[in-house]
Amino acid sequence: MIKDIITYPIPPSVQYSTDVRVFNEEIFSLIQDMKDTIEANSLDGLTAFQIGSYYNIVVVKKDESSLVEGDGFLELINPRLLNTNGKVTTREKTAYFPGLSAEVTRYESISLIYQDREGTQHSMKADGDLSILLQRKIDYTFGSSFINKLSKEEKKLFEKKLEFGSDIAISESCPTIFKRDYIVKLINALMIAMIVLLFTSLFTSQESAKTLWDYQVYLSLSVIGLNILYFFYAQYEGKQFTSCTSCQIGNIIGTTAISLIYLFVIMLLSYFII
Repeated sequence: MIKDIITYPIPPSVQYSTDVRVFNEEIFSLIQDMKDTIEANSLDGLTAFQIGSYYNIVVVKKDESSLVEGDGFLELINPRLLNTNGKVTTREKTAYFPGLSAEVTRYESISLIYQDREGTQHSMKADGDLSILLQRKIDYTFGSSFINKLSKEEKKLFEKKLEFGSDIAISESCPTIFKRDYIVKLINALMIAMIVLLFTSLFTSQESAKTLWDYQVYLSLSVIGLNILYFFYAQYEGKQFTSCTSCQIGNIIGTTAISLIYLFVIMLLSYFII
C-alpha cells in the first residue's frame, strides 16, 4: 500500500529507531508498503520513519546492473554502521525536504551489518551512490537528517531555502541597483526632452510646431516601447532575487504606471499647445 511520506517540519526522533525483534507479517507488510511508496514516488529508498513507522528498517532500490534475483530491492532490518572510510562532498536531495538540496560531506565507503526478514544477520560494504544513500537513510533511524551534517555556511544557506521553499540560493538582501534602472533613466531622459520640446513650441511658428509635434510622437512611441521592455525585463531580473520578489513586483508595476501617466499628461498638453 502506498503511504504518505513524512516531510519537514515533522522532526525525526530516536523513538523511530526501535529495533525489530519479531519478524512477522506486520513487518513484512510494512516493508511492502515501503516498496510501494518508493515505486509510486520514483525514489531510491526509504526508512520506515518516512512513512510513519517506529521500526528500524531501511529499503533501497538495487542497482540495475546488480539485479540477479528478487524484486529489485535491498531490505535492511536493524542496520548498523561498523566501519567508515574516506570523505566525499556531494549534493543531496531527500523526500524529507521535498524540492531542496544541500552539499553534504559523507563517508566515501562504509561497511555495515543488518538482518533480513528471517532474522539472519548479514554484513555488506558500500561505496559511491549506495554508500551516500544508506548513510542518509540510517541518519533517520538515529533521529537525524542531513541538516545536522552541514557546514556552518551550508546550514545557514539551507535554512534560508527552508524559509522560502526554494532551492535557489537566496541573496542576503535585495540589491540597491538593478540593470533595469538604466532603462528607467533613459525613459526619464526622453520625457525630459519631450517637456523641452513642449516649452520650445511656445516660441516657434506654427510650421515649426508641426515638426515639433512629429518629434513628440516619435519620442512618445519610444517611451512606450521602453516601458514594455522595462516591464518584462524587470520581472526576469527580479526572479534572480527570490528573497524580495513580492516587493519588486509592486515596484515594477508602480514604476511602469507612473511613467505612462507622465507620458499621457505630456502628450495631452502637447496636443493642445502645439
